Amino acid sequence: MARSSDSNPRALVREVLPRAMADRIWSASYRKVLPVDLQDFDLQDVLPAVFYLFRYGFRRGKGRFLDAFSPPDLANLPERRRKTTAKRIASVLSRRPDLDGFRGETEQAVLADLLLCFCVQNARRALGRDQQVQRVAPTHFFASWIDLPASAASLRHVPEMLTAVLANQEGPSVERTVKGPTWFAVANPRRSAKRTNLLLEPFTGGMQWSKVGADLAGDRFDEDEKSLGHDQVLTVRLAQQLKQAPIKLRGKAGSRIPNQRPIGRRSAERFSEDIRRFVRGYSGSMPRQVFLDCLESSVTIGLTTILGGSAEVLFHWIETGEVLRPTDQRPPPLLVDCSRGLDWTIRRHAEDSMDDFTRRLSRLPEILMALRLLDYTVWGNRRTKTDARRTPSRPDPSDWIRLLGKILHGRHEGANSIHERLYEYGQDLADTLDADHPEIAAALRDEGRQSNAVRRLATGLTRLMGRGVTTGRLFIFLDSGAGVGGPNALVHKRRTTRGTDAASGPRSRQVRSLVFGDSMLEYLVHRHLLNTRGKQRPLSVQAFLRVIQTRYGFHVDTPPRHFAVSGDLLQRNRSFLERRLRDLGLLRGVNDAESMKRLRPRFTPGAAS
Repeated sequence: MARSSDSNPRALVREVLPRAMADRIWSASYRKVLPVDLQDFDLQDVLPAVFYLFRYGFRRGKGRFLDAFSPPDLANLPERRRKTTAKRIASVLSRRPDLDGFRGETEQAVLADLLLCFCVQNARRALGRDQQVQRVAPTHFFASWIDLPASAASLRHVPEMLTAVLANQEGPSVERTVKGPTWFAVANPRRSAKRTNLLLEPFTGGMQWSKVGADLAGDRFDEDEKSLGHDQVLTVRLAQQLKQAPIKLRGKAGSRIPNQRPIGRRSAERFSEDIRRFVRGYSGSMPRQVFLDCLESSVTIGLTTILGGSAEVLFHWIETGEVLRPTDQRPPPLLVDCSRGLDWTIRRHAEDSMDDFTRRLSRLPEILMALRLLDYTVWGNRRTKTDARRTPSRPDPSDWIRLLGKILHGRHEGANSIHERLYEYGQDLADTLDADHPEIAAALRDEGRQSNAVRRLATGLTRLMGRGVTTGRLFIFLDSGAGVGGPNALVHKRRTTRGTDAASGPRSRQVRSLVFGDSMLEYLVHRHLLNTRGKQRPLSVQAFLRVIQTRYGFHVDTPPRHFAVSGDLLQRNRSFLERRLRDLGLLRGVNDAESMKRLRPRFTPGAAS
């Protein structure tokens, strides 16, 4: 049947597949293996949202930020948001009796500048007091009262995933902690010997907790507290103007925190261990801004390695149907540009190393599509439905993915019927696409290239969705998690011209490379100078390089596997790293002997909590 060239791909799929199935699979994500939405988000918004989840034990809904700070004469919601600027916030706060001395025009301009420096940030990181305010910094626990960004969905379920990883509970949802020892208690702020929340503690100066856990307005600030800096006090005043925390999320999404952990279990466990040891060791000894930068660096490394580690597990699953045990899971190996672009040869090799990873990562959307197809069809098949009901997918999805792997590779008694069903869908879809998408239709029929009906249909559907919806969103999520463009970025991205095209001339494209900023190095060194008891230990540069290579896949003086790099270049890369460590005061070496090159901390860890 002929189709117009501008046919909507999703509408075409809805004509062939059951409507519910088409809507379920038309996505870039599959939360049972990676419990996030693969879209852009702002890394700096994550921690205040995590504070809220840990404090109240449910997802954040509507707050009172716009009601408190937007002009009262505006009814249009987008216009109210645009007019909620640092200048407007300063004007409202200046009328508070506990912020005396900011009534004049000049004083309010100073207050607006202080807010922009330490507490809030404009949309698109724009400069100026008249720009829309869109995010809040995690300077104090009370930042969790401020509903920025306006919708929790803008954070793509990243705070929920991190909360589930750190809380380390059983069951389908993250629940209030009522018994048992834990480092990350949920909805239980009153500290005890066995139940505490390490992540909240450094940000709770002056807090007086309500005795009723669900009381959104019950938490108070002790006005006699004198230890807070002006950035924390301003955050407290912002929250006090709102009078209460945001309400719980309502509607279809629900307020419960899904206890879903990523399939890259090893990377998630290491992230949890890193956060725990670092916060226990340095929350009381590092200056607050240095501590915040290091904490953001920890989250950046965690998100990047969780994505990479989960992808490696799925690459193995699609070929074998098996899920790697945590002890066998490895992060993707990447070469770090320790020169930060000063040495163009090192930069080029680091970009080539990242290119190799992103080429492999571009296979992930097809794997996620295969998982969504199997997830939908397994429930409609009599021979697989019983096993599906008996196999939990939360909190650890490994058993569930193994079940889908058996079906994918034909090792389950119900596999044949599912493969036949998806084969018929693929042939019907090919007939529908002949006019508008002949290449995709041919691929759906090409059993010689791909004999597995599930994978063949997954490939066709992924191509039909388009790069912008699949691979494009995946790379956007990678850039967001790696902090690209932010002060504590792990990945640097630039546009370059490489090669030429006969028709269009030079080809321009974006390339990425792994880099260590100063805060990133500060965090990595201090984290790995701690032993299991939270005390400092001697650590040579050589041992440090082996730790970050094994733990995160960060290669400095050794080549990643299947990647050729000269020994001279690797040695030069290491020299750049040592020079930067020495400039930051993190390296002590009296001569060139390797045994004499030892890392040293700038800050001494406090007593273990």
